[in-house]
Amino acid sequence: MRITFTAEGTSKTVDADEGSSLMQVALANDIPGITADCGGNAMCATCHIYVDAADHARLPEMAEEEDEMLAFTGADRRATSRLACQIQVQDRLESIAVQVAAQQS
Repeated sequence: MRITFTAEGTSKTVDADEGSSLMQVALANDIPGITADCGGNAMCATCHIYVDAADHARLPEMAEEEDEMLAFTGADRRATSRLACQIQVQDRLESIAVQVAAQQS
């Protein structure tokens, strides 16, 4: 799979293995801005991303825990806000584009 991250004004497209989370992919590829303090347990909101509006409809529904954590993000929450730790790479997300929030919690 190919994932495009935009962070700090720069875009980088990387390969991602199915089953990995977007957070894991970002960390493995040195994408700036994602600190993932809780290690992917939806407990810190330090992997806040904005999913491209065209891609947002392809995402699985947000779980209650993720929705609650998004209330505590350092950057403004938007309609396309998600936690990268909660999005698993799968075929239907091929070529997804995401922007890392400028400020994490």
